[in-house]
Amino acid sequence: MSEAIKPLIYVIEDEQDLGELICSALTSFRYEVKYCCNGEQAMTALNKQQPDVCIVDLNLPDIDGMELVKQMESQDLGVIIVSGRDGLTDRVLGLEFGADDYITKPFEPRELVARVQSLLRRLKKKKQEAVTQFQTARFANWEFKPNSLSLKHSEHGDETLSRAEGDMLLALLKHPFQILSRDQLLGDNCVPYDRSIDVRMSRLRKKIEIDPQHPELIKTVYGAGYMFTTDVDWD
Repeated sequence: MSEAIKPLIYVIEDEQDLGELICSALTSFRYEVKYCCNGEQAMTALNKQQPDVCIVDLNLPDIDGMELVKQMESQDLGVIIVSGRDGLTDRVLGLEFGADDYITKPFEPRELVARVQSLLRRLKKKKQEAVTQFQTARFANWEFKPNSLSLKHSEHGDETLSRAEGDMLLALLKHPFQILSRDQLLGDNCVPYDRSIDVRMSRLRKKIEIDPQHPELIKTVYGAGYMFTTDVDWD
């Protein structure tokens, strides 16, 4: 019997001691790991082989880690930011640029491993769902294709969603006129008091609502969650 393919993790961290510690922790859980000490090494590695998950430090010596995360948004991989920047602005920007998770230094390597495991489960689930019977959803003059994360409006042109936005929209489209909790929308990536859904919901509304400040398609049900309020046709 052939051995299962190990998930590939890139660790992009300029502090060598910390980078090696993270790599050691991941390797002990039988992940394949590649270490990059700067942004240039990371981009070279990404051009050669796409990993399953990238762990990215923001304070790289040659490129702002945020810019690196932003470049990864269009790729089909998971991104976890690790940073000493613990301000709300950095957390929000990281999520807006496409990161799936954000963990501040100092942290326990085992916690980071747990977050990687959670993210990999969610990515695997998404890939399995991508081969279901749902190919295209149509609602309110929009056409959404989950496999390519593409949105097309009959009058206003095209939009491309991040993977996190696409996952959230897909959950809403599968359950129109039902209240979905924050935990249901975040899925396996949910952690206690996670506010990332607020950022993603704001970005999604800006793309599909006529007036994002007064949304009509995705209603907030205070104290309960969110509801998609129009009919959805699938084919």
